[in-house]
Amino acid sequence: MDSLELVTLEEAARFAGKTPHNIRDYIQRGRISKYDAQGNLISRARNGELRVSLKELKTFLSLIAQGLEKHHHAGLHPELGFHNVPEYQRTKHVHRLHPYLGKFIPQLVEWFLARYFKEDNIILDPFMGSGTTLVQSNEMKMHTIGIDISPFNCLIASVKTAKYAVAQVRHEILDAEKRLTQFSKHLMHSPDANLSLFPDEQMEELKECLLEQCQSDYLKTWFAPRTLLEVLYYRFIIPLYENQNLLRVLLSRAVRSSRLVPHYDLATPKAPLPVGETYWCRKHNRYCVPIEECLVKIHAYSEDTARRIEQFDRLRSSKSVTVIQGDSSKVDLREKLTKTDIAGRLIDGIFTSPPYVGQIDYHDQHIYAYELFGFSRYDELEIGPKKKGKSRQAQNEYMDGIAAVFRNALPLLKADAKLFIVANDRFRLYPEIAKRSGLKIVDQFHRAVTKRTEQGDDPYQETIFMMMKES
Repeated sequence: MDSLELVTLEEAARFAGKTPHNIRDYIQRGRISKYDAQGNLISRARNGELRVSLKELKTFLSLIAQGLEKHHHAGLHPELGFHNVPEYQRTKHVHRLHPYLGKFIPQLVEWFLARYFKEDNIILDPFMGSGTTLVQSNEMKMHTIGIDISPFNCLIASVKTAKYAVAQVRHEILDAEKRLTQFSKHLMHSPDANLSLFPDEQMEELKECLLEQCQSDYLKTWFAPRTLLEVLYYRFIIPLYENQNLLRVLLSRAVRSSRLVPHYDLATPKAPLPVGETYWCRKHNRYCVPIEECLVKIHAYSEDTARRIEQFDRLRSSKSVTVIQGDSSKVDLREKLTKTDIAGRLIDGIFTSPPYVGQIDYHDQHIYAYELFGFSRYDELEIGPKKKGKSRQAQNEYMDGIAAVFRNALPLLKADAKLFIVANDRFRLYPEIAKRSGLKIVDQFHRAVTKRTEQGDDPYQETIFMMMKES
């Protein structure tokens, strides 16, 4: 318990420049915990017995100074809020190649991997999402396996973790941007357009061909006419390049930001706005109109993508990364790993964040990419989707689904494998999930979440459950 730095009320007050009454107020409002002299959490203390944690107090005072005290309550781990980590580090290198609702920050993965695993270990994430665990495990010289039901999630994770010839990547990204720029200039009859690239007759034929190839009502409805043609042209030229999947992710990121939606509502837009309609923008605090071109976003993201690939290339290790598209509750992991560098080895641990019950429809959040590239959808296999709600029946189905995934992984886990499951367990489902999975909860870490991707700034808490196999 030494790490708590236990002190008396008077000592805590002197440290903080406060009065003992102030410190008692923090305790009564649930901001810091109450301990006895041995470091045990208590609800009532005898005279002279009360202690508080100087470490907890420092964290809370720091959050007050930053205006973030609303995010802190007693019992939360003082390090796992990562309150002082700036945005550019939370979204470092390839983590920002494409937005993803609800992903955890890489620092959370790093914290646990550094303390419970070592180089050359094998880490599994059966709810891979956009691949945060895979990227960070690779950076820390660990082999990784990721499984996800969504083909687009698998594309994002594969693109993030791929090994590239970075000079070629930069050349292809910028060349595709130049091609689109010239196409767009012709669309807008710009005086500096290179007319030899798109003679008028060929331009009209190309536009007609692109629109004929677009069979998606979604794309025709959610994008301005110029935007749609730019999107379709960029998609048309992708096969000219070697790094096609990377260009698909770059285009998807630009497409997401180019829809006819309010600038403040990119994550969950309800309906498209009319072209040119003025609205009050809460993001920019002024009147705005929807974006009517994709080129501006391609310009913004092309250099950014090349730079992020280069940054991760300097940090990545040579350890294997295996991305599996499939149902985590049924996939034959042993067979899928047969031809990998880790064939025949058992898995050292799991670090994952399963979907939260009734929170997100994971295929729908990337509907623009499914419509643009024609990926197969497996909505019916999502666990705990928003469309099923949060009823007791939905919770039971959720528990069955999550438990089935962990049971399927158990045969390939070492006897002493450690599983870390990040969950906002507001319905207290995970003790039962552990029981149904053949696992036991051996520890819990509670953290404040202050800046979840596109989830707003309302404070909420999540728990990282540490589990192991039942002996």
